[in-house]
Amino acid sequence: MKKIGIASDHGGYSLKEMIRKNFPELDLQDYGTFSEESVDYPDYISKLAVDVAAGKLELGIALCGTGIGASIVANKVKGIRAALCHNGYTAGMSRAHNNANVLVMGGRVTGPEIAFQMVRKFLETPFEAGRHEKRIDKISTMEKNHA
Repeated sequence: MKKIGIASDHGGYSLKEMIRKNFPELDLQDYGTFSEESVDYPDYISKLAVDVAAGKLELGIALCGTGIGASIVANKVKGIRAALCHNGYTAGMSRAHNNANVLVMGGRVTGPEIAFQMVRKFLETPFEAGRHEKRIDKISTMEKNHA
């Protein structure tokens, strides 16, 4: 079973909780937040991203109100390829072609059923490698050169 992390701010809290309840079979490590009280998303998303990059988690799920802030924060961590997705297709493609390791969603713009579909596709879709591998290598080189 894959060890998956999940984190949100207050804008993604409700959807985070729905995901946790809808996927009881997952080994989910919850990085918070734990209420709808206003918090700063970098405090939660960064901890998740650091643990994914360190290999403590296989994959991560990050949420904020729109997903934009969570994407920016997660992608600041070396080794993270966070993908802001909007449906099952984009979630699957983020894994298949981009080897994304963090799925990002907007809690205020994504309905629960679409979110559940995205989580399933993200977790079930393997990286295709092949022609996509050289592109991921280029991203890694950019990280090394500009970190």
